[in-house]
Amino acid sequence: SDEDGVATPANWPENELIKDRVIIPPATDCETAKKRVEEYECFDWWFCHKEK
Repeated sequence: SDEDGVATPANWPENELIKDRVIIPPATDCETAKKRVEEYECFDWWFCHKEK
């Protein structure tokens, strides 16, 4: 996951919340946060995930 810049949740790939998806690190600015909400599935601007 370090090489791809993502994180894996607890119990991955059988996580109860996001299943086998990986977590995208939080955005560091507002513009990036807005883009991520459009590109990925997000619970909020700081918690987005995508397919592995």
